[in-house]
Amino acid sequence: MAAAEGALAAAKAELDAARSTPRPAFDGGVRIPLAERVEAAREREVAGRLAVETARERVRAETSRIASLERRLEAEREAAEEAARRAVLRRRQIESASAVAEALPAVLDSADRSVAQARLELAAAEAERSGRNRELLDLRRAESELRARLHSITEQVHGLELRIYEKRLHLSSLLERAAALGLSEEVLLREYGPEVPVPDASAEVEEGEQPPTRPFVREEQEERLAVAERKLAQLGRVNPLALEEFAALEQRHTFLTEQLADLQSTRKDLLTIIGEIDEKMQSIFLTAFEDTKAAFAEVFPILFPGGTGSIELTEPDDLLTTGIEVSVRPAGKKIERLSLLSGGERSLAAVALLVAIFKARPSPFYIMDEVEAALDDANLGRLLTIFEDLRRSSQLIVITHQKRTMEIADALYGVSMRQDGVSAVVGQRIGREREELAAS
Repeated sequence: MAAAEGALAAAKAELDAARSTPRPAFDGGVRIPLAERVEAAREREVAGRLAVETARERVRAETSRIASLERRLEAEREAAEEAARRAVLRRRQIESASAVAEALPAVLDSADRSVAQARLELAAAEAERSGRNRELLDLRRAESELRARLHSITEQVHGLELRIYEKRLHLSSLLERAAALGLSEEVLLREYGPEVPVPDASAEVEEGEQPPTRPFVREEQEERLAVAERKLAQLGRVNPLALEEFAALEQRHTFLTEQLADLQSTRKDLLTIIGEIDEKMQSIFLTAFEDTKAAFAEVFPILFPGGTGSIELTEPDDLLTTGIEVSVRPAGKKIERLSLLSGGERSLAAVALLVAIFKARPSPFYIMDEVEAALDDANLGRLLTIFEDLRRSSQLIVITHQKRTMEIADALYGVSMRQDGVSAVVGQRIGREREELAAS
């Protein structure tokens, strides 16, 4: 028991010593001995733990008490160490604060003197820097002005050189032209030099007299030259084919004038024809409208018993652009606009207008596509009465699904599916059969 506890205490002491010892720099040469020591320590630790585990049940109470005492002792030791450390820190802080407090006045005085001296030096340096900056700005401004003057003078010199060169070229060209005409430079200077007076173009002279002269002034002659050059430029280049071009343009102008006269005459004739056609169309339209209006007044009471209907022109004074307004009033209703009628009534009113047009201007045959689809039995009977009236003068081709409409037909044509599933067109004349049944 005592040996196990001693081994355990020794192992703990070695473990604490190993933990408190700072880790040395890694050295590969000492790794193997250390590994052996660690392995030996581990083996000793395992042996001690085995011994302790063997004796743990017998000494549990003593071990607990020892552990409790050790914890108390450790806590008291840590508290004492913490108190001692705090006392040492507090004493050191007090000493440092005392030393700082003793040295603080002298340090503050020295710092104030240093700051004042630094401020004076800074103000002097700022003043010196401002002066040098102003001097630098003045120098830069003077440099810019000098550079600008130099650039201007250089441009002027370059321009003068170009003008001198142009004048030399011009003089050389004039001398060459004069030499080609057989004139020398001396003769030209003697007869047309600056000392020779020039004619006064502004003076009025009679025919045959010599114009007065005036001294040569370069500015006045340059102005005369500029005016003459502008007039020459306005005249343009001489066109040797001007006469031929004028003759061609004159011929084209004559042709276009004749064509324009023909177009104006044709336009006048077309306007006359259009006027005649418009008058004829207005007459025909007005006649057809009056006939349709009378027929609509007759047909509408048939489809709407007791009702009245009429059609009017929206713009009677302008028959070419006028519209037609339909006014209907079924019996017992104060409605005149078609939009306020029911769907069947609107369909019946449309059929009435259509039949009125048929009666006003009959045709050999009419084609109607399900015009009675929205009608009930009573209205359908009235419509069939209209059909009977129309069939006396024309042929009717009616596309319908109504049985009553089919019953009054002379022939029926439809599409039927045979037993083999193929659609086929089937036709049947029923007018003869109906006559035979009526006779029997």
